[in-house]
Amino acid sequence: MSASFPILASAQASEFARLGLTNIRRAYPHYLQHMLNEPADARTPRELHPAFYGSYDWHSCVHQHWMLVRLSLMFPNLPERAEISRVLHEHLTAENMLAEAAYFQAPGREFFERPYGWAWLLKLAQEVRAYDAQLEINMAPLVSYIRTGFMRYLRALTTPVRNGIHGNTAVAVALVLGHARAHDDQELKLFCTARAAYWFGHDTDYPGHYEPSGEDFYSPCLVEAGLMARILPREQFLRWFDKFLPRLAQGQPANLLKPAKISDPTDPKIAHLIGLNLNKGWVWRRLAGLLDAEDPRRALAIEAGATHYAAALPLLDAQDFNRSHWLPSFAVYTMTE
Repeated sequence: MSASFPILASAQASEFARLGLTNIRRAYPHYLQHMLNEPADARTPRELHPAFYGSYDWHSCVHQHWMLVRLSLMFPNLPERAEISRVLHEHLTAENMLAEAAYFQAPGREFFERPYGWAWLLKLAQEVRAYDAQLEINMAPLVSYIRTGFMRYLRALTTPVRNGIHGNTAVAVALVLGHARAHDDQELKLFCTARAAYWFGHDTDYPGHYEPSGEDFYSPCLVEAGLMARILPREQFLRWFDKFLPRLAQGQPANLLKPAKISDPTDPKIAHLIGLNLNKGWVWRRLAGLLDAEDPRRALAIEAGATHYAAALPLLDAQDFNRSHWLPSFAVYTMTE
């Protein structure tokens, strides 16, 4: 195949926007993670989360909001742009943001959606900063809570979480680092950078041949490499990368270079692997841009990235809510970030 990376075209952006608008206003089905402290706490998703009640779960709803903001910023002539603005102003009100922030204050809820949902919330705030000043002001109470909580979490986390699902530390830190840099938040930026260097700076010979696990939507190996590429100067990163995957030039670990097989895309957990392929495609694309033209790893990275995209994108079925409530935002992230 020709090793080429996909470009998000306006027609596909419009399709993703329509999906996102439907999803963030779709309250059911909903997977509710909710601490009940008394009978009165048994309430509907919309009562609990007036802003982020849709898209099956809280974090998916947050990153579907992020997707809509990014599409509006990237495509000024997007047909759905006016409706996106209307819905965002309905959801991200000052009252709703105060209610979302208050949710975390109840006993047992201070860890709700940490770290994945928290990181996506800060990523949404990063995008909103460039989109609408009033919405940024509205989000401030929730952003402040999440930022403070995330700092506390990083300070307490002695070892990183290295799984391929929601708890992955490298994923959360990478998303939050983007927020910190966009907001010129020096304290948060330096803390994310220092903790990442502490956790991952001495990693060598990563056992990527054990990937993937059957329900991954991130590659623990590659998201770590992607984070280190964000925090280290290029030459220093390449020295780290040489030790991290020392046999990559020989095509090893081979599992990292080939897409995961999706045996049943209609199975909600197996379909996580579609997101994994999108994630790996994006990281290989980024790494290819850091490698010298004569470096044999560059050609491998380009081919791997293109192959992963080719395996994932045809499986983004808009008719299957198990996939459409989250995968479009993954696709937009990987094709535009």
